[in-house]
Amino acid sequence: MGARLSGGDDDDMAENADINITPFIDVMLVLLIIFMVAAPLSTVDIPVELPVAVAEAPQRPSEPVFITLKEDLSLAVGEVETTLDALVMEIGIATMLNRDERLYIRADKAVPYGELIRVMNVLRADGYLKVGLVGLDEAAAPEGTEAGGAGEAAE
Repeated sequence: MGARLSGGDDDDMAENADINITPFIDVMLVLLIIFMVAAPLSTVDIPVELPVAVAEAPQRPSEPVFITLKEDLSLAVGEVETTLDALVMEIGIATMLNRDERLYIRADKAVPYGELIRVMNVLRADGYLKVGLVGLDEAAAPEGTEAGGAGEAAE
């Protein structure tokens, strides 16, 4: 409780019913800080010892080799039209016979799955094992079209 000192007489001291809220606010701020510090520490984690990665991130090729399978099942290596029989020769020219180079296959969404696998089997039979599938990201797809996956998918 407090007393008012304004007024003339010392004998007529009336009680003041107003609460001093400054200590209340101080206590609340201290509690808020305690909870803000303690909350992240109270989360339950599963202890796992992760290995340290020392490898550098792979660099993207400056000119990737794209194999395009169109809706009419025609093939192209880069900008060069080819057939399934001549695919190995065109890939050899594009990669300079480097079997470790990554190849990217772009296929129209109307292409049957069996045709895509046939192209991949030809590449695998010739020793090209690093094959990635290319699709559109849903965020990058134009409105009104369905996106066919996300970026590079399989090896």
